[in-house]
Amino acid sequence: MNTTDTARVAAAKEALKYVKSNYVIGVGTGSTAMIFLRELRNAISGGIISDVLLVPTSTETEIEIVNLGLAGLLRYPWQVDHIDVAVDGADEADRAKNLVKGGGAALTREKIIDYWAREFIVIIDEAKLVDKIPMKHPIPIEVLPFAWTIVKRRLEEEFRGKVELRFGSGKRGPIVTDNGNYILDYTPGTDIDPVIVEREIKGIPGVVEVGVFNGKKVSRLIIGKTDGSTIIL
Repeated sequence: MNTTDTARVAAAKEALKYVKSNYVIGVGTGSTAMIFLRELRNAISGGIISDVLLVPTSTETEIEIVNLGLAGLLRYPWQVDHIDVAVDGADEADRAKNLVKGGGAALTREKIIDYWAREFIVIIDEAKLVDKIPMKHPIPIEVLPFAWTIVKRRLEEEFRGKVELRFGSGKRGPIVTDNGNYILDYTPGTDIDPVIVEREIKGIPGVVEVGVFNGKKVSRLIIGKTDGSTIIL
């Protein structure tokens, strides 16, 4: 196990302390969230946690739930009336717990589940803790295909900075989300106020969701360190 994996496992195990039997759990998307899901599977198979339900935030997470032998616990939002706790990762986070999410193009379903949860716990390795967001990653924005050029132009003219339509390997054309939409990656030209940017970009017609998550929505930010310890903000 490399040092990054050690940090992620430490964060995932710490998050398990906030998961109880009979909980409805929102399960995030991405490499760190998948580590949490595997740790949760171990706790279930070991009899430490029982009678939980799992609500995925992406088809990736849904498939991993099935592959881990937990298909019987899989539920969709319309099958539950609440989420007790959501555990998710982030592309980067600041000390006010503001997040950039959506590197895996699952930001809309993640925000629906994470913001709905009674507790929203974010797990990251220490390399993802930054002084301000965004620092290392662009802000993902999910847009209707019909509107992507309009949204791109408005972002560049009104918000400044650089905007690119996301393409990926393994398919021709742009990345298509689980919701059938496109992703624009926006790199601001100046420092931003995360709360204002989240609200104002979301207000552009054609934008489905923006990958800035308000730190006030985050119950705990668990930071795994390479020595296996954790810090909780």
